[in-house]
Amino acid sequence: MDIEQQQAEHIDYFVKQASNLKGAALSNVVVEATSHPSLFAFSEILSVPNVVELKGTENSVFLDLLCLFAHGTWSEYKSSASHLPQLVPDQVLKLKQLTVLTLAETNKVLPYDTLMQELDVTNVRELEDFLINNCMHVGIVRGKLDQLRRCFEVQFAAGRDLRPGQLGSMIQTLSTWLSTSDNLLASIQEKIRWADTMSEIDKKHKKEVDERVEELKKTLSLKVRYCEI
Repeated sequence: MDIEQQQAEHIDYFVKQASNLKGAALSNVVVEATSHPSLFAFSEILSVPNVVELKGTENSVFLDLLCLFAHGTWSEYKSSASHLPQLVPDQVLKLKQLTVLTLAETNKVLPYDTLMQELDVTNVRELEDFLINNCMHVGIVRGKLDQLRRCFEVQFAAGRDLRPGQLGSMIQTLSTWLSTSDNLLASIQEKIRWADTMSEIDKKHKKEVDERVEELKKTLSLKVRYCEI
């Protein structure tokens, strides 16, 4: 079963759980979802009405925690830990995995120094073990560990939940890409037409040269026969 199918099944399970509970009872669902070893997307759970209703209540910290796992990083948790529930080890691991995905969104070459700082890892061996065992083997990233250059070259990274306002930015980026692609296609088509035109000119020129050569051969042949006479 691939990671996308696993995600869909886990999301469906937690959405149903959240839909049947309210208030403080949702805390267990949030902790279980953010601790689950195979769940890396949380926007569908965040959109459940019962979860949305946590905002402004005494249990809003669990909504904030779920938002952090949807869009945040380990560093962001550390900076606001005093306002959030304490994480269990499985949640810490999950948030660090998600942090790698966030870093891979904008950079395909991740320096070891950056990763160690963002993940609170003290040495290269520990970092590489984390990337291999907790990221690549899980299937959320693929890449190459470059010990000589001290970096992780990302070949694939699973996408995270879209942040508020990120969809508009993505649409704008795609629109720009489409416009650039259209212009490039038009340029290629113009060059193809130019090449076709030049090909026709070359063919015409070759034909004219061949005809002149044939005429010259005929002229020379007549002269030779005249001389023989």
